[in-house]
Amino acid sequence: MSDAEWAVVRDALPVPGWLEGRGGQPESYCHRQMVDAVRYLVAGGITWRAMPADFPAWDRVYAFFRRWRDKGLTAEFHDRLRDRVRQAAGRDAEPTAGIIDAQSVKAAASVPAATRGFDGGKKVNGRKRHIMVDTLGLLLAVMVTAASVTDRDAGQTLLARLRERHWRVTRVWADGGYTGRLVDLARDAWRIALTVVRRSDDTNGFIVLPKRWLVERTFAWLMHSRRLARDYETRTDTSEVVIKWAMSMVMSRRLARRAR
Repeated sequence: MSDAEWAVVRDALPVPGWLEGRGGQPESYCHRQMVDAVRYLVAGGITWRAMPADFPAWDRVYAFFRRWRDKGLTAEFHDRLRDRVRQAAGRDAEPTAGIIDAQSVKAAASVPAATRGFDGGKKVNGRKRHIMVDTLGLLLAVMVTAASVTDRDAGQTLLARLRERHWRVTRVWADGGYTGRLVDLARDAWRIALTVVRRSDDTNGFIVLPKRWLVERTFAWLMHSRRLARDYETRTDTSEVVIKWAMSMVMSRRLARRAR
């Protein structure tokens, strides 16, 4: 990270418990080095054991990554950056609308059979990333499942997660994969108007669909991180955390450019 970007990241880092009198002991590592090491792994797509000697030992970095994953610190860090990006764009920190979509990716050999499947539509054997973004394309909720899980089934859990964190969202746009009973469930259970944006049957070639292009752009941002070119993680929650680290890089760089 540049010094300008580190200033942005440092202000968004979760406060350690020992600084708030909640116990624990001071960390013996540099946060900047640890965050840089995790970002390097996500962006470069390397294995943990291939961590360059310029960074701390790979097992120390992995312990840092794992602790942040298990204690929810990665999600807290990501959400703080998202709130600041929204405020810098003149928006309220809490969104009121979102776009939902899914992406199927191939899975590496390290992915167990219990959490992988075959997507018959995309002809992909691996996992599926279900994401919800706001109207700026920033991540609101994410869930990773086997590729065989349908968009409608995963959409129920994703909307439930969205409601737990973002209670002000009342409208969500989606593609044709989310039609059916999910529309009624979203209205009755969570008071969310799920609007399906359909592609016209008489349209040939590529066409930009209203609202749906926003989530497709987010997928394009994520694919800049080579760790996400396919799914390498054994656990699905680790895959979700890697996605949040990738989005954190997108947001911190945007904030650093605004600060110049």
